[in-house]
Amino acid sequence: MMGREKQEERFGSIGEDPGADGLVELKLKVPADLFRAYQRCSWIIINETGRDQLDIMEEMVYDFLVKNEC
Repeated sequence: MMGREKQEERFGSIGEDPGADGLVELKLKVPADLFRAYQRCSWIIINETGRDQLDIMEEMVYDFLVKNEC
């Protein structure tokens, strides 16, 4: 089993306290092409719908959790 320090180093802080806005940062590592595609897609959604970036990020994480039945 992985120790807590190694786990935090690999996966980030566990049980991080939310900021004043109630949000916690989630850091993802993806290939550059996926990063560019996400940036481009979210920019299009923002400009076509007027939604904000945080709303789109939340939807992405929510959809991932639902898809994987978490």
